Amino acid sequence: MAYLKVASLLGFVVLLLHAPQALAGCSEVDSMTEAVAGESFLLGCISCKLREEVEASTSVFWYFKPAGEEEFVQIFLYNNPISIILHEDFKDRLEWQGTKGTDDVQIGAIMIHNVTFNDTGTYRCVFERTLSLPLDDEHVTVTKDVELSVVAVANRELTAVISEIMMYVLIVTLQLWLIGVLIYCYKKIWAENEAREARKALKAQNKGVDLKDTCDGVHLE
Repeated sequence: MAYLKVASLLGFVVLLLHAPQALAGCSEVDSMTEAVAGESFLLGCISCKLREEVEASTSVFWYFKPAGEEEFVQIFLYNNPISIILHEDFKDRLEWQGTKGTDDVQIGAIMIHNVTFNDTGTYRCVFERTLSLPLDDEHVTVTKDVELSVVAVANRELTAVISEIMMYVLIVTLQLWLIGVLIYCYKKIWAENEAREARKALKAQNKGVDLKDTCDGVHLE
């Protein structure tokens, strides 16, 4: 369903700008874990450097262990700018959605297209990173696992339901607040107009009294 695709992308929307500038705000967000058969699904994997100013060169490897199996098989490799699908079961179904345009990869997400029930299992994302330090290069390996389940129909998570309810509550609250502001402004403008008219009437009345007094003075003379 469309909402599941949107939800799976929410955690990465800021980071998946495909530009080095986006890495300055790197944040490690867990991947979604439920895919819908026949649709696309984003397998998220983020590994942020502890020090952004240190230059690095990174390759990303993806492995898959089907449900009930014991061994992982390598299915994907990304080494900027080359991405390679390494397993026939995923031929033409994997697409790189991570950092592009730099060797300093911190987002290693991939998209699985046309998800099948056979895609259920454990996915392992491995960052092989070489840090360029002043004295010597340092090699770091970061491993992250994603347990993926595939369903026929998307199950709405409690957080998604609560978020939707809160969205509608916020919309209704804002509308009521706007109506209240309009009523308040209308009453204030009406009161000011009434006061202005009252001042005009009082001023006219006082002016008439002044004229009468002047005339009376002339009459008396």
